[in-house]
Amino acid sequence: MSTPEDNEQKTASAETAVPATRRPMIEAIGLSKFYGPFAAAREVSFSVSEGELVAFLGPNGAGKSTTMKMLTGYIAASEGEARIAGHNMMEDRIAGSRRLGYLPENGPLYPEMTPMSMLDFFAEARGIPTSKKRDHIDRAIDICDLSSVIYKPISKLSKGFKQRVGMSQALLHDPDVLILDEPTAGLDPNQIRGVRDTMRRLAETKTILLSTHILQEVEAMANRVVMINEGRLVYEGDVDTLRKTGSGDLDEAFHTLTHADTV
Repeated sequence: MSTPEDNEQKTASAETAVPATRRPMIEAIGLSKFYGPFAAAREVSFSVSEGELVAFLGPNGAGKSTTMKMLTGYIAASEGEARIAGHNMMEDRIAGSRRLGYLPENGPLYPEMTPMSMLDFFAEARGIPTSKKRDHIDRAIDICDLSSVIYKPISKLSKGFKQRVGMSQALLHDPDVLILDEPTAGLDPNQIRGVRDTMRRLAETKTILLSTHILQEVEAMANRVVMINEGRLVYEGDVDTLRKTGSGDLDEAFHTLTHADTV
């Protein structure tokens, strides 16, 4: 006989399930990156389908940021192929970038600017028509809850607000796909909650690949998990199956799959 807790878990799983018919929006196809004899990533393959929020996990130095940079076209892959919304990011990067919002770890900000002036600058750089520019800026401000600091110098903002400003530029052109590298790194619990709430809202309409070290975020938001260790894919699947790898505990599963005892 099923318990109320079982029914609740089944309902939550059904809500986060993604139909198999949805098209892939982020594709890593045998991605490798070599620096001399060192392999930062080796034959990494996975995909993220339309409407999914996938958590990208791995210990420090595992190759997460390198893989994300290859997916966005920020760096060239030594081998393999990266696709965003069907666009090969080596051969058709401009078209792919129009569909992509990217927030790198410690994303670039201009401390002497205000969030408003920075968003105005990025709108010009992205070629957003003047007639639509203010609508795009207002929407990014609203999603990232920046209205209280929009005219303050970025240098004077808290780290939490700086992260939101970085996210607002990634959202400015209303992309279909978001790749976010450690958006909650270094934030306090209240700031993390704010960013997490933003992620939930975005996940209603976007395809998201989210790099994080916070396993509670994985449980709270992710449809699936992709995990790499030492540049190689070690897990791709749902959260419940990952948990079973660690005898019901995500921390233990992470430890097992990334060989934390050898670090």
